[in-house]
Amino acid sequence: MKIALIGLGSVGRGVAEMITKKDLGLTITGLADSKSGAMDPKGLDIPTLLTHKKKNGHCGDPDISTLDIIKKADYDALVEVTPTNALSGEPAIGYIKAALARKKHVVTSNKGPIALANKELRTMAQENGVALRYEATVAGAIPIMHTLEHGLAGNDILALYGVLNGTCNYILTRMADEGLTYEQALMEAREMGYAEADPTYDVKGIDASIKLVILANNIWGHDVRLTDVDCTGIDLLTPDALRLADDEGCTIRLIAEAIPRKNILRVSPRIIEKSHPLVVDGTLNALTLETDMAKEITLIGRGAGSVETASAIIGDLLYIKDRYDGSA
Repeated sequence: MKIALIGLGSVGRGVAEMITKKDLGLTITGLADSKSGAMDPKGLDIPTLLTHKKKNGHCGDPDISTLDIIKKADYDALVEVTPTNALSGEPAIGYIKAALARKKHVVTSNKGPIALANKELRTMAQENGVALRYEATVAGAIPIMHTLEHGLAGNDILALYGVLNGTCNYILTRMADEGLTYEQALMEAREMGYAEADPTYDVKGIDASIKLVILANNIWGHDVRLTDVDCTGIDLLTPDALRLADDEGCTIRLIAEAIPRKNILRVSPRIIEKSHPLVVDGTLNALTLETDMAKEITLIGRGAGSVETASAIIGDLLYIKDRYDGSA
């Protein structure tokens, strides 16, 4: 199956490297970063292009744009891993629509389009007889969408609770374990590469809220938006709060929860017992699904990372390859 890959940040590099490394029946015929592009219907020399990107800051011809790749390259599935815009979802929504209009499958890790235009994009994919897959938008390597679609098929999902942001979880783990202040733990997270220079998106709970929106819409067919989530971040937490929780055999985690029967859609720091399955350390993610037949199912794994996210994307690509026989 032929792949066009747009976006060559950490996730894009991970996807390109793993497709090149593994014999999966996938060939990258189109590649674009923010400054250039390359395409060859017979397959691109990915190691050379990645080396060129590292040395010169772009992967290919500056005269070839992302839209050129999407509209002109020879491919079966578009892998869209450009940066997330939580406010408008653009330009990624436009990229995805352009590929779907060509009757091409789409796999994305981009939370913006799926949170803001999921219903429209899924309808467009269905009308064009192609797949839209987005396992990598929530919880990195954890196969939550696959579990919901296949493993728990036939179950009614009654509620979900999750630790969906690794940056916040790392900060809270370090504050609890070492008595660090929020500022100290955040500085350490930056040094470790777990937090951005501007951590607002993570520590204010916005990232977890977007993932909660995607899950709620996917599970219950809702049309909720980011503004529908009652959101509180971790940036005002103190070591004293964690010490008080510790005295009661508890700790604090940033929990995303959706409980339709109680009309709850919320992200906030919660005091929970240390023995609870959602108390995971470091940058791990965890998600508990409350169901009618299987009761409670908890999934734990790496919620971010280049290769870890590539795992989810490649899983979606192979699902498409197997189901659609590699063609749109």
